[in-house]
Parts: sequence; structure tokens; C-alpha cells
Amino acid sequence: MNTVAKDPRTQSPKQDRQSDAKPSQNRTQASSLARRVETIDWFNVEEELNGYGCAMLRDLLSARECDALTALYPREELYRSRVVMARHGFGRGEYKYFAYPLPPLIADLRRELYPHLVPVANRWNEVMGIDIRYPAAHAEFIERCHAAGQTRPTPLMLQYATDDYNCLHQDLYGEHVFPLQVAILLSEPGEDFTGGEFVMTEQRPRMQSRTEVVPLRKGDAVVFAVNHRPVQGTRGPYRVNLRHGVSRLRSGERHTLGIIFHDAS
Repeated sequence: MNTVAKDPRTQSPKQDRQSDAKPSQNRTQASSLARRVETIDWFNVEEELNGYGCAMLRDLLSARECDALTALYPREELYRSRVVMARHGFGRGEYKYFAYPLPPLIADLRRELYPHLVPVANRWNEVMGIDIRYPAAHAEFIERCHAAGQTRPTPLMLQYATDDYNCLHQDLYGEHVFPLQVAILLSEPGEDFTGGEFVMTEQRPRMQSRTEVVPLRKGDAVVFAVNHRPVQGTRGPYRVNLRHGVSRLRSGERHTLGIIFHDAS
């Protein structure tokens, strides 16, 4: 998750498909998620992204869905790589990248959220003078990644315990980078853990950095800029660089699901 370097542990990629589950259960889950995503005020989300580089998605997942995802963490067969942050100077704690096939809910989140973020991504690139444009469907974008050799899935689960933290970083894994990503808090602040706030910094040219702390609850998500975003200045738009991380946990245990829309090389 941290830095542009390749993962410390990898395995051969598999075809982009969902993991085995009952078809009827998958369809019900997908339709429920699709309805929730459609009810989000995406106009307000874009306004927040344009103004601050991040936006909250309240109650994206239910408590039951959060618990079911957290229960996947010990199942090593679901993952392609495990990273212990302290070994690489990334902070403290650990995270695991899912392997293909992705668990159905995670594949659904990628597919359902992506189309609502594409307009923002394309407008940002246009304003910043970047020629890249993103297709409307996530499957098409993944085909673009795979054609360029970025074939390793990037959705990941993060686990923190007392005194763990995540250093400020950017999730860049190859030539093709979708400029927005999503983090979903699966644990309840104040009950499961204390501390451990999601933090983002914005580095502005010739100015001091600005910090944003996002107060997530269990099931809430934050969508945020992966790398940079446009800001309107007195002489026209310019780019600012952003990094994100997690502050130190004071107590307990915290799990987070990261949804990154590009795959890794």
C-alpha cells in the first residue's frame, strides 16, 4: 500500500472474477449495495472533493457487512500478499492484498463506486492538463491496467493494534493510476479502538501543508485523492499533492478495507 515500489511478497495473478459464493446471495448483496450507492448525494461528494480532496460516504456498509469483512482477515487463502509495516518503514501494523477472485462484496464495491467517481477523475485531469481519460465501466479500466502489465489486485485489508499507525503515503502501483480511492472503516471508534484517525495532508506550493482529519464511524467510507488534485489559484488552476495515513491507535484493534481501483504491476 505504501510507495510506488512492488509489494514485498507477490504471487501470480488470477483472472479478474469473484470468489465462490451462492449466486442468489451475491445478487441480493449486489442489488442492496447498488441501491445504497445510488442514494448517495454525489453532487455534494464532488463539491467536497473539489474543495478538500476528500469526502465522506456515511453508512456505506452495514454493521453486519463490516463484521463479515473483518472475519475474512485470518483466511490466508484469500490474499496474495501480507505486509508488516515496520519491516519497510511504513509505520506499525499490517495489511494484506486480496488475490483474485475477490470476495463478492469487495468486487461489488469496486464496480458500483467507480462510475460515480469517473466524472470527477476526468474533470480533474482536464483541468490539470492531463490527457488521460477513464472509461465509464470499471471492467474496461481494469482491462487497460492488465494490458499494461498491471495484473495484481489492489483491494486490501488493514489491521492495527495499540500503538500502531500508518505513515503518510500515496498508493501508486504502475503507469495507470485512477486518481481517487476509498477507505471503509470496519471497526467502531470508542468501542473497538481509540485514536487511529484517518489523516490527509495537502502540500501546497510555497505554502505550509494543510491537514484534514476525517471522523469515520463503523461502516463509513472516505473517498480521497490518490496523488494530486487541481486547485483554482489567482493565476489559474494548479496541482497540489496529497498523502494519507492513520494516526496512532491509543487502544484496541482497528480494521479498514481499502478499495483501490487500479491494479498493480
